[in-house]
Amino acid sequence: MAKPLTDQEKRKQISIRGIVGVENVAELKKGFNRHLHFTLVKDRNIATPRDYYFALAHTVRDHLVGRWIRTQQFYYEVDPKRVYYLSLEFYMGRTLQNTMINLGLQNACDEAIYQLGLDMEELEDMEEDAGLGNGGLGRLAACFLDSMATLGLAAYGYGIRYEYGIFNQKIRDGWQVEEADDWLRHGNPWEKARPEYMLPVHFYGRVEETRDGSKWVDTQVVLAMPYDTPIPGYMNNTVNTMRLWSARAPNDFNLSDFNVGDYIQAVLDRNLAENISRVLYPNDNFFEGKELRLKQEYFVVAATLQDIIRRFKTAKKGDASRTSFESFPDKVAIQLNDTHPAMAIPELMRIFVDIEKLDWDTAWDLTRRTFAYTNHTVLPEALERWPVDLLETLLPRHLQIIYQINQIHLDRIAALFPDNMDKLRKMSLIEEDGCKRVNMAHLCIVGSHAVNGVAEIHSNIIKTQVFRNFSDLEPKKFQNKTNGITPRRWLLLCNPGLAELIAEVIGEDYVKDLSQLQKLNDFVDDAALIRDVSKVKQDNKVKFAQYLEKEYRVKINPSSMFDVHVKRIHEYKRQLLNCLHIITMYNRIRMNPTAPFVPRTVIIGGKAAPGYHMAKLIIRLITSVADVVNNDPVVGNKLKVIFLENYRVSLAEKVIPATDLSEQISTAGTEASGTGNMKFMLNGALTIGTMDGANVEMAEEAGEENLFIFGMRVEEVAKLDKKGYDAMSYYKKIPELKQVMDQITSGFFSPKNPDLFKDLTNMLFKHDRFKVFADFEDYMKSQHKVSNLYQDPNAWTKMVIKNIAATGKFSSDRTITEYATEVWGVEPTDLKIPPPSEPREAIVETARAVKKM
Repeated sequence: MAKPLTDQEKRKQISIRGIVGVENVAELKKGFNRHLHFTLVKDRNIATPRDYYFALAHTVRDHLVGRWIRTQQFYYEVDPKRVYYLSLEFYMGRTLQNTMINLGLQNACDEAIYQLGLDMEELEDMEEDAGLGNGGLGRLAACFLDSMATLGLAAYGYGIRYEYGIFNQKIRDGWQVEEADDWLRHGNPWEKARPEYMLPVHFYGRVEETRDGSKWVDTQVVLAMPYDTPIPGYMNNTVNTMRLWSARAPNDFNLSDFNVGDYIQAVLDRNLAENISRVLYPNDNFFEGKELRLKQEYFVVAATLQDIIRRFKTAKKGDASRTSFESFPDKVAIQLNDTHPAMAIPELMRIFVDIEKLDWDTAWDLTRRTFAYTNHTVLPEALERWPVDLLETLLPRHLQIIYQINQIHLDRIAALFPDNMDKLRKMSLIEEDGCKRVNMAHLCIVGSHAVNGVAEIHSNIIKTQVFRNFSDLEPKKFQNKTNGITPRRWLLLCNPGLAELIAEVIGEDYVKDLSQLQKLNDFVDDAALIRDVSKVKQDNKVKFAQYLEKEYRVKINPSSMFDVHVKRIHEYKRQLLNCLHIITMYNRIRMNPTAPFVPRTVIIGGKAAPGYHMAKLIIRLITSVADVVNNDPVVGNKLKVIFLENYRVSLAEKVIPATDLSEQISTAGTEASGTGNMKFMLNGALTIGTMDGANVEMAEEAGEENLFIFGMRVEEVAKLDKKGYDAMSYYKKIPELKQVMDQITSGFFSPKNPDLFKDLTNMLFKHDRFKVFADFEDYMKSQHKVSNLYQDPNAWTKMVIKNIAATGKFSSDRTITEYATEVWGVEPTDLKIPPPSEPREAIVETARAVKKM
């Protein structure tokens, strides 16, 4: 097989990555050498690949800075409505390549690095992922930042600068073990500390009632230090800001009368305050009601709101600074990414009422008009419900405010539905059964002017089931905003071969308007396109196979079907269903070794929350099955099973472009949207999936006949729930399922410990909330269809092209345009801010033009 072109060689022929001017390359080389010398204090004799990465990162960052300052000057002149995206997670991944692409510098940098005798891919691989998220929710926030900048919105991402991000996953003896992710060890060239904007955050204390109203006193103070990261839009000179807060102890921390003389201990105790931003909680779709987590949630909210209000009050020089808050919702939109930043609602009320001395009704009106809330899950175990006694200790004034919000809310419900105690109980912000808790989703709904789900099916479930009482009351408040992904990272960056091929066929405007991909429908039968799409996929597969061999010393067959299932490990995502299919295929090969079989490499990857026993056992089962399958000579090259260690953003960028079959097989009604499904579709994989989350809309866009849809629909799941799910009946009825379960139960895959998977099999038989057996038979049939189609490469690739042509809807540019116009009250613009090379007056001129518009 011919060696595929490297990404670098492909880029040489590429237009969408910027023009290579001789002076541009010379300037980049000069910048690189300057940073190597002055910033890193190294010469070429002793510099390491990491030094070279940092030199390049600083050189590229130099090109951001002018545009970054320009953008902020521009916002200061125009004074637009600002959008604040509040999230406890921003799963950014790597920054270097994305920045080069968005600034149009990729080709020039490639050429400069080549002329310096270095390997660009080696340098790119030195960068640590910024793993400040768990999965979909955090990665969505990162895609949204990219789209907000590309659409020219005055937007800010606010979160926490965790010292330790999502753990690094190692597989030892088949089990997941966690290692701390010390991602800042070598420094972060993309952030700029801003100690001059450090802000105090208060905890504990008590509430004092005075003639002037309530006062929160005797608090403990922690300082919030901001770190800013530039967020470049695509080729529009806009550079927005992501501001992440880090916790610092004040200098007088613990140096009170209490520990007279114990100065050393007082300094050591500063760690206690600074632990707030130490580590990301590694749970996905699961609520862990720990005090430290509540501190994190309030910490980000309190620091951010002070910042927002400072910015609101600072008007242009010469204008009177704003003293009235009347226009606050016209100048500020705050989006809550799930309920994690929900304390922003009582905090803004506290600022308005206690500090700015607004009356309650005015404050509440402004607050509701400012906030909007995105719900990300319907799983009950994921909903945040904070114990009242914890809030009373940590944030006593906020608890009072929540009680007052609830009282007014319940008075309204009682007036509308007299004598309906059940409705009052169901709609209260306070849950009374057992330990008293605050339902944070209810707080968000009551305190926001807009509430949205993240795919049509999810938004409907929210409206008709989970929050039905609320949506009956205010139907206009509830919206849908189907998630999306940024085509910059998830096509241009990770799949340059395909990106360029598409540009050759339909032009390059699709990068900013993904709906143009539908033009590919005119070329579905074009023999040349079919050949080229197929070749790009094959090149990506060879490249990924080489990566696996280098990193994991496993050899796989690049002409086999790459069947990929990557996402967080969770029962509802049903990696177990996939596992049962693998064992079934294995049994079929063993039973009839000479029968024709379409070769597959099944790749499963994802992290399990450290405390989630069942998820860790699922990983153990996958690795055990892989051991048996991969070492059975009868199977040979027909079937290989790989567990992909430490799945993360930078690994997704490698595996997704190489995938043939994307597994999206959650039980209908459990996956709010999914975004991995969209990334696979855009990169030329076909989907096997249930009618869940955004899969439903993918099938709508591409035609259901162009996906492999199987399994129960939401209505059928509900019917089965009503009737009672009986796993044993499927086990008795389906011989292949019985065989597989008997093997797992008997210890076929764990001969040294036959009971290893007892908890897992027990769950599948006795209390499987996600009904794996109910969809087993249909899943097998669907997988059979997949294999049949794969044997006809022409038909397979035609279906791939139809899928790519249908992904336009799933750009985060479309999602953000909808949020902007339907929730935030701002308009996207394709206006280009004048570049740093033009005089400052150009900014003022452009600002005037914008104001006229």
